[in-house]
Amino acid sequence: MKSVWNKALVRWLLLPILMVSMVVTQPVSTDAEESLNLLVDSAILIDADTGKILYEQNADTAVGIASMTKMMTEYLLFEAIENGQITWDQKYSMTDFTYKISQDRRLSNVPLRQDGSYSIEELYEAMAIYSANAATMAIAETIAGTETEFVKMMNKKAEELGLVDYKFVNSTGLNNSDLQGMHPQGTGEDDENVMPAKSVAKLAYHLLKDYPQVLETTSIPSKVFREGTSDAIKMDNWNFMLPGFVYEYKNAKVDGLKTGTTNFAGHCFTGTAEKDGLRVIAVVTKAVDSNGVGSYKARFDATSALFNYGFSQFSKEEIVPSGFEFKDQKHISVIKGKEDQVGITVKEPIEMVIKTSEKELYTPKLVLNEDKVIEGSLEAEIEKDEVIGHVELVKSEGTDYGYITGKTKSSEVVTTEAVERASWFSLGLQGIGHFFGKLWNGATDFVSGLF
Repeated sequence: MKSVWNKALVRWLLLPILMVSMVVTQPVSTDAEESLNLLVDSAILIDADTGKILYEQNADTAVGIASMTKMMTEYLLFEAIENGQITWDQKYSMTDFTYKISQDRRLSNVPLRQDGSYSIEELYEAMAIYSANAATMAIAETIAGTETEFVKMMNKKAEELGLVDYKFVNSTGLNNSDLQGMHPQGTGEDDENVMPAKSVAKLAYHLLKDYPQVLETTSIPSKVFREGTSDAIKMDNWNFMLPGFVYEYKNAKVDGLKTGTTNFAGHCFTGTAEKDGLRVIAVVTKAVDSNGVGSYKARFDATSALFNYGFSQFSKEEIVPSGFEFKDQKHISVIKGKEDQVGITVKEPIEMVIKTSEKELYTPKLVLNEDKVIEGSLEAEIEKDEVIGHVELVKSEGTDYGYITGKTKSSEVVTTEAVERASWFSLGLQGIGHFFGKLWNGATDFVSGLF
């Protein structure tokens, strides 16, 4: 009986220790799989330089994008300027359609006169800073003749940029019901532009890559439209995260990019900020507060959370250095050459924006070019720095969201030296050697089989 009681006592004494041990040894989920629990319909954060996705939340679902649409209009404007199709000082003369919309003060607009003439540059500034809708339509008409034709250009460019699940029905992001029955042909009277947050981020990525000068304007906190005239109006930037505004982001330099608000889309924002050489792009859609109410503050709070996460957790790390050699395969066999093997190495280093704590989780993987490396061998003659494959990074655990472009980060694998082709006499000797080698192996296999 005493022995039984002793065993029971030991069990009770060990129980707390075992429970603590179980808690301590429980696996902890990786940071990449954590949710920021943003109060938004969707969100995404990417590295602006490479397009590496750092975080996403419901980012593949098509949602209303409101005036974030204007990033596409900006892209097509810069492209038209670059192609010489239009110029910054070119004048726009008002149409009845644009004039009527400009007089609707419920919408974001600058005053435009029916008999007025405006430069493309001042209309662009009104669009980029103040999200002026009639000014945006004026740009669309200048580029394409009509907004109907411009919408066709928008959808075509979206396809070219690799966006998915998009639908552009106007140049501004307004609901077509706001266009007084003058919405573009082929679109519905209550239609509105939609796109997943991932496609919005991809659009912003291409805009900054191809036309980074857009930030020179989107970073302007305030400007007077038609200063010195009776039509002068102060244009305060709707991006309240800029320096000096109520929701100024103080942990990094915010200089863009585009807000958006409609009843359908809610409060949206595509923001970009730069700190210590790292620039990120964040997209949030239909942001709300803890009571489920959408507001300017809600969208900037959500964006701040994404910025904080990006700048505090991520940095640019060199994963594979230039000249890296694969531990298990430093050479490739060579046939018909003066040498029977050649060294291989990684040509360019691979840098990637990742969590510093996860650097060791990435392993270089050699991928050989099957058209060149046949059955594990290269055929001479071989040049130095000849590309024979590439290296990819494989994450051993946790989530890797990939890149906004759909491409993977890689670097070419090349030969370290040249290998000349052997002479016909040497090739003949090699052939004889191979023949007798096979003959000898066959004979030894036969003899071994007898025993």
